[in-house]
Amino acid sequence: MLEKTTRINYLFDFYQELLTPKQKNYMELYYLEDYSLGEISETYDVSRQAVYDNIKRTEAMLEEYEDKLGLYKRFEQQNRLLEDMKEALSNKDYNQLKSLVTEMENLD
Repeated sequence: MLEKTTRINYLFDFYQELLTPKQKNYMELYYLEDYSLGEISETYDVSRQAVYDNIKRTEAMLEEYEDKLGLYKRFEQQNRLLEDMKEALSNKDYNQLKSLVTEMENLD
């Protein structure tokens, strides 16, 4: 569950500007503020089921945006390469570092 929450939080960070204000509000309350479905439904005077459905649809939309745009995937690749670069630099492995820089330059 924590892995899913972390992933959704990253996707939300990358794609929140593509969401409606209501979708943003529900996602912020649920994922960032740790509100329960019941608390959100009381805040917006809607049913708990309506909140749940909206959050699930929004999660699916975020995953669809990621499938099409790949910003989170690229972010993960860049972070991995940066960590590998730091390690190569600390080991003074300049050939490896050069290879990693080339890989970074060629990220899609």
